[in-house]
Amino acid sequence: MLIIRRTIGLRLLVALVIAAALTACEPTNQGYAPLQPIAYSHAVHAGVNQIPCQYCHFGGERGRYAGIPPASICMNCHGEVSVEHEEVVKVQQALDSGEAITWQRVHKVPDHVYFDHSIHVSAAVECQECHGPMESMGTVLQWAPLTMGWCLDCHRLDDDPQEAADPVNVGRASRLVDCTNCHH
Repeated sequence: MLIIRRTIGLRLLVALVIAAALTACEPTNQGYAPLQPIAYSHAVHAGVNQIPCQYCHFGGERGRYAGIPPASICMNCHGEVSVEHEEVVKVQQALDSGEAITWQRVHKVPDHVYFDHSIHVSAAVECQECHGPMESMGTVLQWAPLTMGWCLDCHRLDDDPQEAADPVNVGRASRLVDCTNCHH
């Protein structure tokens, strides 16, 4: 009987330690770099050729998602430049066949989080602040942890000091760290 109680106690202790460990840290996909169907290099396009992020990811200026650009955007340049390049040929074939290129999403916040690119773009937040030095990435990876703590650290830095000093706001969460901004 004593052995059974110790076994149950030990199992309970192990379960509690595991539960504490899981709730003490936020999951992150930092460093995630899935294999993509086309070897696209941001280092070449955004780095060497200095193509602005929003030329291809035009959705970021207008809405919640920056989006993966359609093949037709690639062919705006590649209809004339590097037409015979193996990866450009794959893009042209996808466009000709009407088949979508099955890019693997790299950056994603949890489903219970509301994130809007256009708000950040209009606030002049540089893409690199969240996505890292894309202009030097040959292969895209999730550079930042994209955890709640990481986002709040940035929001606290960008908070308006005058608003925080205003007696009306004392004791209240500032507008940039209010829970309902991201959770609704």
